[in-house]
Amino acid sequence: MTAPLRVALLGCGTVGSAVLRLIEEQSGDLAARIGRSIEVVGIAVRRPAHHPDVPQHLLTTDSAALVRRDDVDLVVEVIGGIEPARSLLYAAFEAGKSVVSANKALLAEDGPGLHAAAAKAGVDLYYEAAVAGAIPLLRPLRESLAGDQLRRVVGIVNGTTNYILSRMAETGAGFAEALAEATELGYAEADPTADVDGFDAAAKAAILASLAFHTPVSSADVHREGISAVSATDVARAAEIGCTVKLLAICERVPNGDADSVAVRVHPAMIPTSHPLASVGGAFNAVFVEAEAAGQLMFYGQGAGGEPTASAVLGDLVAVARNRVAGASGQGPTGYADLAVRPMAETPTRYHVSLDVADKPGVLAAVAQEFARHEVSISTVRQTGRGDAATLVIVTHSAPDAALSATISALRDMPAVRGVTSVLRVEGLS
Repeated sequence: MTAPLRVALLGCGTVGSAVLRLIEEQSGDLAARIGRSIEVVGIAVRRPAHHPDVPQHLLTTDSAALVRRDDVDLVVEVIGGIEPARSLLYAAFEAGKSVVSANKALLAEDGPGLHAAAAKAGVDLYYEAAVAGAIPLLRPLRESLAGDQLRRVVGIVNGTTNYILSRMAETGAGFAEALAEATELGYAEADPTADVDGFDAAAKAAILASLAFHTPVSSADVHREGISAVSATDVARAAEIGCTVKLLAICERVPNGDADSVAVRVHPAMIPTSHPLASVGGAFNAVFVEAEAAGQLMFYGQGAGGEPTASAVLGDLVAVARNRVAGASGQGPTGYADLAVRPMAETPTRYHVSLDVADKPGVLAAVAQEFARHEVSISTVRQTGRGDAATLVIVTHSAPDAALSATISALRDMPAVRGVTSVLRVEGLS
């Protein structure tokens, strides 16, 4: 053992404090695994008085000076957000420090730039904790499956929305009621917009697609829909056809003429209860990977929380520390494929549509004709109720999303259709 590796910790909230505690509690094991001990030499926070349990001599409000200190070897960033995190990471690279980050929003917005800066400086940028918390996912995509070609990555990557949808399925509750329960239990933030509107999942989908398909993908490239429009009736309709509703992050490599393209989307979807993702309940996360040679793989576990996320941060910290001891840096992701990102309008999807219709002869034929006019093939049709309560439930075959969307718009204008009461995409049905 020689001199310890010195760590600057940016942020000391729920995750940062868990990281600090685990470093202290596991100091002996960490030293044995790395070959040198780890020492936290500074912690950047906005309000030192809010951290009475942290040694006060470690606290500073000058994060920029901390990352440039000569006695800092590694930087751990758990601040979140775009700024000042971005500026601090670039400063750390310029000063020759390797970085461990849990910042999904920043990586989804500026991943290629950050990786380029790290590569130029000959240091590491690791961020396992940015997607799916404690689940070992990003490194398998980047390293273990580097010799394979991935075709599809589909995941439940937001625990808050999964808890809400799980409770809606279990109890028959509506969205507002399930959200209130999630908030009371601490699964949802006071402002749940990032979760329920899909922003959090979209950032994670961008990171997953970038790694899986060796193509720069930003959160702006991700089609995003949230779950606030999902009703108790939608969930019940899904159950009637042997499905459940999940908010999915879907990353696909799809044929596009002579070259493949990448389609990345986040939206609620019905999936068969026989699919492995259907059984993922509560606030858990899971990601399903389909590879050419490896076949189907599933990663499952706790996707959020202080200790699970801190576990992923420490795993990365051990990796970059080992590289530092060896005088090397790890292999970063590659963007060599540089595939085009397919617009959502051109992406093939399937719809489950519920129509409130007039119960009279010719209505079904007229509705079917509208689907045919837009070149959308119908898979199944069933009618529930009679008279004023008549409902048509239609599941389509796969078609470009633009054609499906245009069909729905046309149906809304039909005299025989009193209302389009529900539209949800369907995934995983043969």
